[in-house]
Amino acid sequence: MYEETAPPRRLREVARCLWRSASEGPKRIVPDGCVDLVAGDGEVFVAGPDTMAWSSAPAPALSGVRFRPGHAAAVLGVAADELRDRRVPLGELWGRPGELAAERVLAGEWSLAEAVAWRLPAASSPDAAVTALIARLDAGVARVADAVAMLAGAGHGAESGRPGSGGARAAAMLAATDPEGWRIAEAGAILPRRGPQAAAIAETAAILARPGPQAAAVRAEDPAAPVAVSERRLRRRFVQAVGYGPATYLRVSRFQRAVALAPRVSGLAALAAATGYADQAHLSRDCRALTGLTPRAYFRRPSTVDVAERDRLRSA
Repeated sequence: MYEETAPPRRLREVARCLWRSASEGPKRIVPDGCVDLVAGDGEVFVAGPDTMAWSSAPAPALSGVRFRPGHAAAVLGVAADELRDRRVPLGELWGRPGELAAERVLAGEWSLAEAVAWRLPAASSPDAAVTALIARLDAGVARVADAVAMLAGAGHGAESGRPGSGGARAAAMLAATDPEGWRIAEAGAILPRRGPQAAAIAETAAILARPGPQAAAVRAEDPAAPVAVSERRLRRRFVQAVGYGPATYLRVSRFQRAVALAPRVSGLAALAAATGYADQAHLSRDCRALTGLTPRAYFRRPSTVDVAERDRLRSA
């Protein structure tokens, strides 16, 4: 059994959801870009951001607060990369106050949400530049999936490589209407670089490279533009807030989109196309890296998650 509910109003800026889980055997936990505060089996601990799957010990019941990506570090008072792939008792993070908070949670005097709310007055503000970049990456995953579908739909005309071919026109339209989505696609190697779409990709890259009013408009509309941060410094702050860099976060976010859509899509090739992967092999590589299983083994397992409710919570 696994279920998610919306966090109370006072936690909505920092928490994605509250969750409960129960299982008789070990449970495979897959990276999702988040940090969780977890209670169960006589302990309260922080589950840091994962880069690979891990198996939890059998437990009759677990409950947790899942922080929004980039927000846990400010609340917990420790850089997220120090928690990466770790499970840390709350007392180790907060000292004696953490031990007392854990005791109150385990005694039923506090819920986990109340423990987080108790901590909020001491929390620092989330990094605005990192929050803006996370929003762009999350939106980019969805936009890139749409772009792949658009290019695939026009791909039959791109084989000739002529500027006027269907694939080139589709790619040019993407560059003109959603340059940020294209940059995310290109940086993440999500769109194909060889084959029928190669000419379209080359043409679009040339369009994006041209200076002019369009480039200025893109910079002006960039959510992170008001925050003057160098790329290297922003990446360092992203790692501290999220636990790993933007490229890894993008990979995790894209795979989580595949997990969410899998119950609605028939076939791995269709799932790869629907979620912005270059091809089925690309999905297979990420699935093996993040879950330790092949896609056929991982996605055929029955899901206990209400997918519609999960999507609603994540978009809240």
